[in-house]
Amino acid sequence: MPRTRLELRTADGTMDCQAFAPAGETPSPGVILYMDALGIRPEMETMAERLASNGYVVLLPNFFYRSGPFAPFDPATVFKGGPERDRLMALIQATSSAMMMRDTSACLEYLDHQPLVRGRSVGVTGYCMGGRAALMAAGTFPDRIAAAGIFHGGRLATDQPDSPHLLADKIRAKLYIAVAALDQMFSSEERERLRQALENAGVQFTLEVYPDVAHGFAVPGLPVYNPDAAERHWRELLRLFAETLPSGAQT
Repeated sequence: MPRTRLELRTADGTMDCQAFAPAGETPSPGVILYMDALGIRPEMETMAERLASNGYVVLLPNFFYRSGPFAPFDPATVFKGGPERDRLMALIQATSSAMMMRDTSACLEYLDHQPLVRGRSVGVTGYCMGGRAALMAAGTFPDRIAAAGIFHGGRLATDQPDSPHLLADKIRAKLYIAVAALDQMFSSEERERLRQALENAGVQFTLEVYPDVAHGFAVPGLPVYNPDAAERHWRELLRLFAETLPSGAQT
């Protein structure tokens, strides 16, 4: 799978990214993959490669670039809590939603100038904190984002002034939202608040609860990874993009 390492100029500095493209020279739709809270690592790269192999130019940005280089996290250790979890939380807290939207603007500009990217309609998908970012991108860039896959996202419908559900009336994208049934980061109250906001705004969306899985079920390498639920997530994500993004096979 062709991969390019690049640096994008953002409003806040230089963000390192990876771009994955399908084989061949046929222009394909662009997709931004929003990492989970553990950051860029081989598992995220493998997911980007798989998505690209299905006919998309996939951009995988490192949204933690402002904090500089950091040692990789061991998921099992982080899930247990303690100093490593504290180190991870410091990275997350140093990366606001507003920052990630500024970074998204740079990603969209990059895709605009790639000859192998077809059209201006872009798909986004994200996991954990990336799910929140994907939903925010749909509301922040409604003229660009045609589809958003949101998987075990957190803080999607809170009481905070920057909660993504408050952007519902701006969203034009088609959404697929997958919620882990055993997710302490997204309560049933938040889920219903999000559903109501999207329904009231007339957003085209599907919100499904995946039974018997925990936050992080879709990402390999996590202690809570569930192969069956992960494959279901792939089927739904690829169906979403096939329905909404221009096919690379079109002329």
